[in-house]
Amino acid sequence: MNHSAKKTALSWFKSFLAACLLVFLCRQFFFAPTTVLGASMSPTFESGNKVLLNKIGAIERFDLIVFHAPDAKEKNYIKRVIGVPGDKIVFKDDTLYVNGQAYRESYLEENKQNSSFTKLTEDFTLAEKTGDNKVPDGYYFVMGDNRLKSKDSRSFGFIRKESVIGKVFLRFYPLSEFGSP
Repeated sequence: MNHSAKKTALSWFKSFLAACLLVFLCRQFFFAPTTVLGASMSPTFESGNKVLLNKIGAIERFDLIVFHAPDAKEKNYIKRVIGVPGDKIVFKDDTLYVNGQAYRESYLEENKQNSSFTKLTEDFTLAEKTGDNKVPDGYYFVMGDNRLKSKDSRSFGFIRKESVIGKVFLRFYPLSEFGSP
């Protein structure tokens, strides 16, 4: 191999290493892809959908997050943040009340139309489900959009902030649904 070919090969190798390092750093600290499994977020997400997570953004009420499952090793769940630290949550007559204010959950409309049940979400207070009157600092209260088939904070309690992998900001598969969820 002549000197020019070696120099070109070394240049390509350095570029490849730099690209690998950049991908590693972005995936480690900024973004991560994941696949949705199960029906707990239907119809917002279907099993097999692929999404991209933002690992650095602040988490707010109604964000979609992926976190380490508190009740199953090696599993991650995707759910919607219903309560952030300090929130008091009540469900009454299929209506969400946060700190006394009623919220319309438009993402549940399709499930309400397709359900034979009169209510998707049972009546409860945060204290009845968790023993706390409000969401503690460093925790979130999460629920699936498919309320009748979701294992969420109603059964396993609050989610620790440290267990959150990231919040969903892009669906990239299937391509027909590409975009912000």
